[in-house]
Amino acid sequence: MWGAPLSADARKLMLLGSGELGKEVVIEAQRLGIECIAVDRYEGAPAMQVAHRSHVIDMLDAQALRELVLSERPDLIVPEIEAIATPMLQQLEKEGFRVIPTATAARLTMDREGIRRLAAETLELPTADYRFADSLDELKSAVAELGAPCVIKPLMSSSGKGQSVLKTAEDADKCWRIALEGARAKNNTRVIVEAFVPFESEITLLTVRSVSGTTFCPPIGHIQKDGDYVESWQPHAMDEDKLEEAKRIAAAITEKLGGYGLFGVELFLTADGVVFSEVSPRPHDTGMVTMATQDLSEFALHVRAILGLPVTGVELLTPGASATLKAGRASTAFKVGGVAEALQIPRTQVRIFGKPDSKPGRRMAVALSAAEDVETARSRAREAAGLLKEEYSDDN
Repeated sequence: MWGAPLSADARKLMLLGSGELGKEVVIEAQRLGIECIAVDRYEGAPAMQVAHRSHVIDMLDAQALRELVLSERPDLIVPEIEAIATPMLQQLEKEGFRVIPTATAARLTMDREGIRRLAAETLELPTADYRFADSLDELKSAVAELGAPCVIKPLMSSSGKGQSVLKTAEDADKCWRIALEGARAKNNTRVIVEAFVPFESEITLLTVRSVSGTTFCPPIGHIQKDGDYVESWQPHAMDEDKLEEAKRIAAAITEKLGGYGLFGVELFLTADGVVFSEVSPRPHDTGMVTMATQDLSEFALHVRAILGLPVTGVELLTPGASATLKAGRASTAFKVGGVAEALQIPRTQVRIFGKPDSKPGRRMAVALSAAEDVETARSRAREAAGLLKEEYSDDN
Protein backbone atom coordinates (compact mmCIF):
# COMPACT_ATOMS: atom_id res chain seq x y z
CA MET A 1 0.00 0.00 0.00
CA TRP A 2 1.09 3.57 -0.57
CA GLY A 3 -0.22 7.05 -0.06
CA ALA A 4 -1.44 9.60 -2.56
CA PRO A 5 1.12 11.29 -4.85
CA LEU A 6 2.88 14.27 -3.22
CA SER A 7 2.05 12.96 0.26
CA ALA A 8 4.57 11.79 2.85
CA ASP A 9 3.57 8.17 2.14
CA ALA A 10 3.67 8.39 -1.65
CA ARG A 11 5.51 5.78 -3.66
CA LYS A 12 7.90 7.53 -6.04
CA LEU A 13 9.04 6.40 -9.49
CA MET A 14 11.96 8.16 -11.19
CA LEU A 15 12.10 7.70 -14.95
CA LEU A 16 15.56 8.08 -16.50
CA GLY A 17 14.78 9.03 -20.09
CA SER A 18 11.44 10.65 -20.85
CA GLY A 19 10.51 9.88 -24.45
CA GLU A 20 7.21 8.64 -25.88
CA LEU A 21 7.51 5.21 -24.24
CA GLY A 22 8.28 6.78 -20.88
CA LYS A 23 5.26 9.03 -21.28
CA GLU A 24 2.98 6.00 -21.43
CA VAL A 25 4.75 4.44 -18.43
CA VAL A 26 4.09 7.61 -16.41
CA ILE A 27 0.42 7.64 -17.41
CA GLU A 28 -0.02 4.02 -16.32
CA ALA A 29 1.87 4.61 -13.06
CA GLN A 30 -0.28 7.60 -12.21
CA ARG A 31 -3.40 5.49 -12.73
CA LEU A 32 -2.15 3.39 -9.81
CA GLY A 33 -1.44 6.43 -7.64
CA ILE A 34 2.34 6.60 -8.12
CA GLU A 35 4.24 9.88 -7.84
CA CYS A 36 6.29 10.27 -11.02
CA ILE A 37 9.54 12.15 -11.62
CA ALA A 38 10.71 12.44 -15.25
CA VAL A 39 14.38 12.99 -16.06
CA ASP A 40 16.01 13.68 -19.42
CA ARG A 41 18.82 15.65 -21.04
CA TYR A 42 16.44 18.24 -22.54
CA GLU A 43 13.50 20.32 -21.35
CA GLY A 44 9.96 19.46 -22.39
CA ALA A 45 10.49 15.76 -23.13
CA PRO A 46 7.19 13.85 -23.63
CA ALA A 47 7.10 12.15 -20.20
CA MET A 48 7.93 15.45 -18.48
CA GLN A 49 4.64 16.81 -19.78
CA VAL A 50 2.61 14.29 -17.76
CA ALA A 51 4.85 13.68 -14.71
CA HIS A 52 4.42 15.34 -11.33
CA ARG A 53 7.78 17.06 -11.79
CA SER A 54 10.87 16.82 -13.93
CA HIS A 55 14.62 17.44 -14.01
CA VAL A 56 17.08 18.10 -16.81
CA ILE A 57 20.53 16.54 -16.32
CA ASP A 58 23.21 14.72 -18.31
CA MET A 59 22.48 11.16 -17.22
CA LEU A 60 25.98 10.09 -18.25
CA ASP A 61 27.30 12.42 -15.53
CA ALA A 62 27.54 9.97 -12.63
CA GLN A 63 27.80 12.63 -9.93
CA ALA A 64 24.84 14.63 -11.25
CA LEU A 65 22.79 11.42 -11.40
CA ARG A 66 23.77 10.50 -7.86
CA GLU A 67 22.91 13.93 -6.46
CA LEU A 68 19.48 13.85 -8.09
CA VAL A 69 18.65 10.38 -6.78
CA LEU A 70 19.77 11.29 -3.26
CA SER A 71 17.67 14.45 -3.44
CA GLU A 72 14.48 12.76 -4.66
CA ARG A 73 14.99 9.37 -2.99
CA PRO A 74 12.68 7.44 -5.35
CA ASP A 75 11.33 4.01 -4.49
CA LEU A 76 11.89 2.89 -8.08
CA ILE A 77 14.54 4.01 -10.58
CA VAL A 78 13.34 3.10 -14.07
CA PRO A 79 15.84 3.48 -16.96
CA GLU A 80 14.16 4.19 -20.30
CA ILE A 81 17.19 4.93 -22.49
CA GLU A 82 20.75 3.64 -22.95
CA ALA A 83 22.76 6.79 -22.19
CA ILE A 84 22.94 6.45 -18.41
CA ALA A 85 25.91 6.13 -16.04
CA THR A 86 25.09 2.50 -15.22
CA PRO A 87 28.06 1.97 -12.84
CA MET A 88 26.47 4.66 -10.65
CA LEU A 89 23.16 2.79 -10.81
CA GLN A 90 24.97 -0.27 -9.53
CA GLN A 91 26.44 1.76 -6.67
CA LEU A 92 23.05 3.24 -5.81
CA GLU A 93 21.54 -0.25 -5.82
CA LYS A 94 24.17 -1.35 -3.30
CA GLU A 95 23.07 1.56 -1.12
CA GLY A 96 19.49 0.31 -1.09
CA PHE A 97 17.83 1.95 -4.09
CA ARG A 98 15.80 -0.29 -6.40
CA VAL A 99 16.76 -0.16 -10.07
CA ILE A 100 14.43 -1.73 -12.67
CA PRO A 101 14.82 -4.55 -13.43
CA THR A 102 18.25 -4.58 -11.73
CA ALA A 103 21.28 -2.32 -12.09
CA THR A 104 23.31 -5.16 -13.59
CA ALA A 105 20.59 -5.88 -16.14
CA ALA A 106 20.48 -2.19 -17.03
CA ARG A 107 24.25 -2.16 -17.58
CA LEU A 108 24.31 -5.36 -19.64
CA THR A 109 21.39 -4.52 -21.91
CA MET A 110 22.66 -1.01 -22.60
CA ASP A 111 25.95 -2.49 -23.80
CA ARG A 112 25.72 -4.63 -26.94
CA GLU A 113 28.94 -6.40 -26.05
CA GLY A 114 27.75 -7.39 -22.59
CA ILE A 115 24.38 -8.70 -23.72
CA ARG A 116 25.78 -10.49 -26.77
CA ARG A 117 28.44 -12.29 -24.73
CA LEU A 118 25.82 -13.21 -22.13
CA ALA A 119 23.46 -14.64 -24.76
CA ALA A 120 25.98 -16.41 -26.99
CA GLU A 121 28.80 -17.39 -24.65
CA THR A 122 27.15 -17.83 -21.24
CA LEU A 123 23.67 -19.04 -22.20
CA GLU A 124 24.72 -20.52 -25.56
CA LEU A 125 21.65 -19.10 -27.31
CA PRO A 126 21.64 -18.98 -31.12
CA THR A 127 22.89 -15.57 -32.34
CA ALA A 128 24.48 -14.13 -35.45
CA ASP A 129 28.25 -14.64 -35.66
CA TYR A 130 29.97 -11.47 -34.43
CA ARG A 131 33.21 -9.65 -33.80
CA PHE A 132 34.12 -6.45 -31.93
CA ALA A 133 36.32 -3.69 -33.35
CA ASP A 134 38.00 -0.67 -31.74
CA SER A 135 39.36 0.88 -34.93
CA LEU A 136 38.70 1.09 -38.64
CA ASP A 137 41.46 -1.44 -39.29
CA GLU A 138 39.91 -3.89 -36.83
CA LEU A 139 36.53 -3.33 -38.46
CA LYS A 140 37.99 -4.22 -41.85
CA SER A 141 39.56 -7.36 -40.39
CA ALA A 142 36.23 -8.38 -38.85
CA VAL A 143 34.48 -7.87 -42.19
CA ALA A 144 37.11 -10.04 -43.89
CA GLU A 145 36.40 -12.82 -41.38
CA LEU A 146 32.61 -12.62 -41.41
CA GLY A 147 32.10 -11.67 -45.03
CA ALA A 148 29.67 -9.21 -46.58
CA PRO A 149 26.95 -8.29 -46.09
CA CYS A 150 27.19 -7.62 -42.36
CA VAL A 151 25.70 -5.18 -39.86
CA ILE A 152 27.75 -2.55 -38.02
CA LYS A 153 26.45 -1.07 -34.74
CA PRO A 154 27.94 1.10 -31.98
CA LEU A 155 27.93 -0.64 -28.62
CA MET A 156 25.50 1.91 -27.21
CA SER A 157 22.79 3.57 -29.31
CA SER A 158 19.03 3.71 -29.69
CA SER A 159 16.37 3.93 -32.42
CA GLY A 160 18.82 2.58 -34.96
CA LYS A 161 21.27 5.46 -34.59
CA GLY A 162 24.72 4.54 -35.84
CA GLN A 163 23.57 1.26 -37.37
CA SER A 164 24.30 0.42 -41.02
CA VAL A 165 24.55 -2.54 -43.36
CA LEU A 166 27.93 -3.07 -44.97
CA LYS A 167 27.23 -4.48 -48.42
CA THR A 168 30.79 -4.62 -49.74
CA ALA A 169 34.24 -4.20 -48.18
CA GLU A 170 34.43 -0.74 -49.75
CA ASP A 171 31.64 0.42 -47.37
CA ALA A 172 33.85 -0.01 -44.28
CA ASP A 173 34.93 3.64 -44.00
CA LYS A 174 31.36 4.90 -44.35
CA CYS A 175 29.95 2.38 -41.85
CA TRP A 176 32.67 3.19 -39.33
CA ARG A 177 31.85 6.89 -39.57
CA ILE A 178 28.10 6.25 -39.20
CA ALA A 179 28.72 4.14 -36.07
CA LEU A 180 30.84 6.81 -34.40
CA GLU A 181 28.37 9.57 -35.22
CA GLY A 182 25.41 7.59 -33.88
CA ALA A 183 26.99 6.27 -30.68
CA ARG A 184 25.48 7.42 -27.40
CA ALA A 185 28.81 7.26 -25.58
CA LYS A 186 31.00 9.64 -27.57
CA ASN A 187 34.21 8.52 -25.88
CA ASN A 188 33.66 4.88 -26.87
CA THR A 189 34.67 3.93 -30.42
CA ARG A 190 34.07 0.19 -30.02
CA VAL A 191 31.57 -1.37 -32.44
CA ILE A 192 29.99 -4.77 -32.99
CA VAL A 193 30.17 -6.38 -36.43
CA GLU A 194 27.45 -8.97 -37.00
CA ALA A 195 27.18 -11.49 -39.82
CA PHE A 196 24.00 -10.91 -41.75
CA VAL A 197 21.20 -13.30 -40.74
CA PRO A 198 19.05 -14.39 -43.74
CA PHE A 199 15.80 -14.04 -41.81
CA GLU A 200 12.25 -14.54 -43.03
CA SER A 201 10.87 -12.06 -40.50
CA GLU A 202 11.71 -10.20 -37.28
CA ILE A 203 9.63 -10.33 -34.12
CA THR A 204 9.50 -8.80 -30.68
CA LEU A 205 8.40 -11.19 -27.94
CA LEU A 206 7.31 -9.04 -25.01
CA THR A 207 8.19 -11.00 -21.88
CA VAL A 208 6.91 -10.04 -18.44
CA ARG A 209 8.61 -11.13 -15.20
CA SER A 210 6.40 -10.53 -12.16
CA VAL A 211 5.38 -12.03 -8.84
CA SER A 212 3.10 -14.27 -10.93
CA GLY A 213 6.00 -15.74 -12.90
CA THR A 214 6.94 -15.26 -16.56
CA THR A 215 4.24 -14.26 -19.04
CA PHE A 216 4.50 -13.74 -22.81
CA CYS A 217 2.51 -11.45 -25.05
CA PRO A 218 1.53 -12.74 -28.51
CA PRO A 219 4.46 -12.17 -30.90
CA ILE A 220 4.77 -8.82 -32.64
CA GLY A 221 6.06 -8.65 -36.20
CA HIS A 222 7.85 -5.52 -37.34
CA ILE A 223 9.68 -3.84 -40.18
CA GLN A 224 12.74 -1.70 -39.60
CA LYS A 225 14.30 0.95 -41.81
CA ASP A 226 17.80 2.24 -41.07
CA GLY A 227 17.72 0.21 -37.87
CA ASP A 228 14.56 1.85 -36.53
CA TYR A 229 11.05 0.44 -36.57
CA VAL A 230 8.49 1.95 -38.93
CA GLU A 231 5.67 -0.59 -38.71
CA SER A 232 4.55 -3.37 -36.35
CA TRP A 233 1.65 -5.77 -36.05
CA GLN A 234 0.24 -8.31 -33.60
CA PRO A 235 -0.09 -11.24 -33.69
CA HIS A 236 2.68 -12.31 -36.03
CA ALA A 237 1.89 -15.70 -37.58
CA MET A 238 4.28 -18.40 -36.35
CA ASP A 239 4.24 -22.17 -36.28
CA GLU A 240 4.04 -23.66 -32.82
CA ASP A 241 7.57 -25.07 -32.78
CA LYS A 242 9.17 -21.70 -33.52
CA LEU A 243 6.92 -19.94 -31.01
CA GLU A 244 7.97 -22.36 -28.29
CA GLU A 245 11.64 -21.88 -29.23
CA ALA A 246 11.18 -18.09 -29.11
CA LYS A 247 9.66 -18.39 -25.64
CA ARG A 248 12.54 -20.61 -24.50
CA ILE A 249 15.12 -18.07 -25.66
CA ALA A 250 13.20 -15.13 -24.15
CA ALA A 251 12.73 -16.93 -20.84
CA ALA A 252 16.42 -17.86 -20.66
CA ILE A 253 17.77 -14.35 -21.27
CA THR A 254 15.25 -12.57 -19.04
CA GLU A 255 15.68 -15.07 -16.20
CA LYS A 256 19.43 -14.49 -16.32
CA LEU A 257 18.95 -10.72 -16.24
CA GLY A 258 16.54 -11.04 -13.32
CA GLY A 259 14.27 -8.54 -11.65
CA TYR A 260 10.67 -7.64 -12.42
CA GLY A 261 9.33 -5.78 -15.43
CA LEU A 262 8.59 -6.10 -19.11
CA PHE A 263 11.40 -7.00 -21.53
CA GLY A 264 11.36 -6.55 -25.29
CA VAL A 265 13.17 -9.57 -26.74
CA GLU A 266 14.00 -9.16 -30.44
CA LEU A 267 14.37 -12.32 -32.51
CA PHE A 268 15.00 -13.33 -36.11
CA LEU A 269 12.87 -16.09 -37.61
CA THR A 270 14.85 -18.08 -40.16
CA ALA A 271 14.21 -21.15 -42.24
CA ASP A 272 16.22 -23.15 -39.69
CA GLY A 273 14.83 -21.72 -36.44
CA VAL A 274 14.93 -18.72 -34.12
CA VAL A 275 17.96 -16.47 -33.59
CA PHE A 276 18.38 -14.05 -30.67
CA SER A 277 19.07 -10.43 -31.66
CA GLU A 278 18.68 -8.00 -28.73
CA VAL A 279 16.79 -7.41 -25.49
CA SER A 280 15.54 -4.22 -23.86
CA PRO A 281 14.58 -4.30 -20.14
CA ARG A 282 11.63 -1.94 -20.67
CA PRO A 283 8.70 -1.36 -23.03
CA HIS A 284 9.66 -1.63 -26.68
CA ASP A 285 8.82 0.78 -29.50
CA THR A 286 7.32 -2.01 -31.62
CA GLY A 287 5.07 -2.81 -28.66
CA MET A 288 3.12 0.44 -28.95
CA VAL A 289 0.70 -1.66 -31.00
CA THR A 290 -0.44 -3.28 -27.73
CA MET A 291 -2.32 -0.07 -26.90
CA ALA A 292 -4.77 -1.17 -29.61
CA THR A 293 -4.64 -4.96 -29.31
CA GLN A 294 -4.34 -6.20 -25.72
CA ASP A 295 -6.41 -5.95 -22.57
CA LEU A 296 -3.27 -4.60 -20.87
CA SER A 297 -0.77 -2.62 -22.93
CA GLU A 298 2.96 -3.25 -22.57
CA PHE A 299 3.12 -0.11 -20.41
CA ALA A 300 0.41 -1.30 -18.03
CA LEU A 301 2.13 -4.68 -17.78
CA HIS A 302 5.50 -3.06 -17.04
CA VAL A 303 4.09 -0.89 -14.27
CA ARG A 304 2.18 -3.75 -12.66
CA ALA A 305 5.27 -5.94 -12.69
CA ILE A 306 7.69 -3.37 -11.25
CA LEU A 307 5.24 -2.47 -8.50
CA GLY A 308 5.13 -6.10 -7.40
CA LEU A 309 1.52 -6.54 -8.51
CA PRO A 310 0.23 -9.75 -10.14
CA VAL A 311 0.22 -10.27 -13.90
CA THR A 312 -2.06 -13.26 -14.31
CA GLY A 313 -2.14 -13.32 -18.11
CA VAL A 314 -2.39 -11.28 -21.29
CA GLU A 315 -5.45 -11.35 -23.53
CA LEU A 316 -5.25 -10.39 -27.20
CA LEU A 317 -8.55 -8.60 -27.86
CA THR A 318 -8.05 -7.98 -31.57
CA PRO A 319 -5.42 -8.08 -34.29
CA GLY A 320 -3.80 -4.68 -34.77
CA ALA A 321 -0.94 -2.71 -36.25
CA SER A 322 1.08 0.47 -35.82
CA ALA A 323 2.82 2.79 -38.29
CA THR A 324 4.96 5.80 -37.48
CA LEU A 325 5.27 9.38 -38.63
CA LYS A 326 8.90 10.41 -39.01
CA ALA A 327 10.11 14.01 -39.21
CA GLY A 328 11.73 15.09 -42.44
CA ARG A 329 13.75 18.04 -41.18
CA ALA A 330 15.03 19.80 -38.07
CA SER A 331 12.73 22.43 -36.61
CA THR A 332 11.50 23.89 -33.33
CA ALA A 333 8.18 24.80 -34.96
CA PHE A 334 6.86 21.35 -35.80
CA LYS A 335 3.15 20.54 -36.01
CA VAL A 336 1.25 17.37 -36.88
CA GLY A 337 -1.57 17.82 -39.35
CA GLY A 338 -4.03 15.39 -40.88
CA VAL A 339 -5.19 14.01 -37.53
CA ALA A 340 -8.90 14.38 -38.32
CA GLU A 341 -8.41 12.65 -41.65
CA ALA A 342 -6.49 9.77 -40.05
CA LEU A 343 -9.19 9.27 -37.44
CA GLN A 344 -11.79 8.79 -40.16
CA ILE A 345 -10.27 5.35 -40.71
CA PRO A 346 -12.23 2.70 -38.75
CA ARG A 347 -10.85 1.50 -35.41
CA THR A 348 -7.87 3.84 -35.59
CA GLN A 349 -6.16 5.90 -32.91
CA VAL A 350 -3.35 8.46 -33.11
CA ARG A 351 -0.69 9.22 -30.50
CA ILE A 352 1.17 12.51 -30.95
CA PHE A 353 4.28 12.41 -28.79
CA GLY A 354 4.63 16.14 -28.15
CA LYS A 355 8.38 16.36 -28.72
CA PRO A 356 9.59 19.98 -28.56
CA ASP A 357 11.58 19.78 -31.78
CA SER A 358 11.99 17.60 -34.82
CA LYS A 359 15.03 16.05 -36.46
CA PRO A 360 15.28 14.06 -39.69
CA GLY A 361 13.99 10.55 -39.02
CA ARG A 362 12.76 11.30 -35.48
CA ARG A 363 9.48 9.62 -34.54
CA MET A 364 6.86 12.27 -33.88
CA ALA A 365 3.59 10.28 -33.85
CA VAL A 366 2.15 6.82 -34.36
CA ALA A 367 -1.08 5.51 -35.85
CA LEU A 368 -2.67 2.46 -34.20
CA SER A 369 -5.33 0.43 -35.99
CA ALA A 370 -7.35 -2.65 -35.15
CA ALA A 371 -9.23 -4.98 -37.50
CA GLU A 372 -10.57 -8.49 -37.89
CA ASP A 373 -7.23 -9.61 -39.35
CA VAL A 374 -3.62 -8.42 -39.33
CA GLU A 375 -3.42 -7.46 -43.01
CA THR A 376 -6.45 -5.16 -42.77
CA ALA A 377 -5.03 -3.61 -39.60
CA ARG A 378 -1.66 -3.02 -41.30
CA SER A 379 -3.36 -1.42 -44.27
CA ARG A 380 -5.37 0.88 -42.01
CA ALA A 381 -2.35 1.88 -39.91
CA ARG A 382 -0.24 2.64 -42.98
CA GLU A 383 -3.04 4.69 -44.49
CA ALA A 384 -3.55 6.63 -41.26
CA ALA A 385 0.15 7.33 -40.83
CA GLY A 386 0.28 8.48 -44.45
CA LEU A 387 -2.46 11.01 -43.74
CA LEU A 388 -0.50 12.52 -40.85
CA LYS A 389 1.45 15.46 -42.21
CA GLU A 390 4.52 17.36 -41.11
CA GLU A 391 3.76 21.08 -40.92
CA TYR A 392 6.44 23.65 -40.17
CA SER A 393 5.46 27.21 -39.24
CA ASP A 394 9.02 28.36 -39.94
CA ASP A 395 8.75 27.41 -43.64
CA ASN A 396 9.82 30.24 -45.91
